[in-house]
Amino acid sequence: MSTVKTDYGKVLIPQQASREFPANRLDIARFLMICMVLLTIVSIFHVWSRFRLVELNLQVGEASRQMKKLEQEQKRLILEAASLKTPARIETIAKNNLGMTLPKDVQIVVVK
Repeated sequence: MSTVKTDYGKVLIPQQASREFPANRLDIARFLMICMVLLTIVSIFHVWSRFRLVELNLQVGEASRQMKKLEQEQKRLILEAASLKTPARIETIAKNNLGMTLPKDVQIVVVK
């Protein structure tokens, strides 16, 4: 077998890596940061608008329920007003509570 002879006298010292990035890498990094900031802003706006939409839909539903309730109450009040206006009821109240009677023929005066 053959022997390998190595010479350690010439050892190279690695050069220090430069800490500065080339200009084109800085431009790419800036571009990516701007894109990430814009994407974040757009995402936040999208989430806020969806949240606002859901909130407004809930308000519309509540207003619709309240409107139906008020319409039913209006119908009930119209029916009650119609029943209170009946001539038979008015005549009964006039006779019983107020002591009124129908006028007799001698009490009627015709004006010409």
